[in-house]
Amino acid sequence: MISQQHHQLGPADPAGPPILQVRGLRKVFKIRSEGSRRTENLVAVDGVSFDLPPSGSLGIVGESGSGKTTVARIIAGLEQPSAGTVLVGGSPLARRRRRRRRRVQMVFQDPYSSLDPRQTILAGLDEVLRLHTKSGKSGRRARALELLHQVGLDERHENLRPRSLSGGQRQRVAIARALACGPEVLILDEAVSALDVSVQGQVLNLLAELRTQIQVAYLFVSHDLAVVQQVTDDTIVMHRGRVVEAGPTDAILTSPADDYTRRLLAAVPRPGWKPSRRADGG
Repeated sequence: MISQQHHQLGPADPAGPPILQVRGLRKVFKIRSEGSRRTENLVAVDGVSFDLPPSGSLGIVGESGSGKTTVARIIAGLEQPSAGTVLVGGSPLARRRRRRRRRVQMVFQDPYSSLDPRQTILAGLDEVLRLHTKSGKSGRRARALELLHQVGLDERHENLRPRSLSGGQRQRVAIARALACGPEVLILDEAVSALDVSVQGQVLNLLAELRTQIQVAYLFVSHDLAVVQQVTDDTIVMHRGRVVEAGPTDAILTSPADDYTRRLLAAVPRPGWKPSRRADGG
């Protein structure tokens, strides 16, 4: 079945391996039935394999419970797999949390919960830079301001706290924090789903711009196919823990091969939206 295959997505890199290689990923949760001492196995991820090329952008789509977020959390080190391997740059991810975080970062759905409400924006960025770089205070501040400019903010925001920012601004700060340690893979888990549609577009445009400026690969987890089309080159579709379809995003959205993918497309709630090939080719 396609869910058990290894999916080579994007052009092969003759200079080396894909930046991210996932092989045979499986995750089983032990759950206890209500009112019973018996435990049952819940297979959340079952035999997922794929490659992500350097600076590539891969979407993982599916309904709630499809296993997409569990895959992302395993790659980020927030869950341990029951079986399978994850390689970054051809090497297993370090078990030490600090070293893993330097290579893989994650941006979550709710930016407010991922930011310390007591810290100013500058203090939050400085904390990451102190942990992952050897720069002095002035060097860290210069880098923090550079990161703010990269995400469309500036010096006017550095002494503000998260509560003083809009939802879109908070998500920009979360992206800046994730990029502060120079990751090779950035996981975005429903990163724009909590934002208004107009603000979503601004953040998606920002992500597209950042991808042309810095060498980072995106793993974009979403239930929204209209969003995925804007920011990904390739897509895998997950259903009940397995990959049911994989390939170039435009091809999947314009000519889906699997019935489940067709149902997802039919459920897109945006009036007037229909899959269309992007002029920039990706």
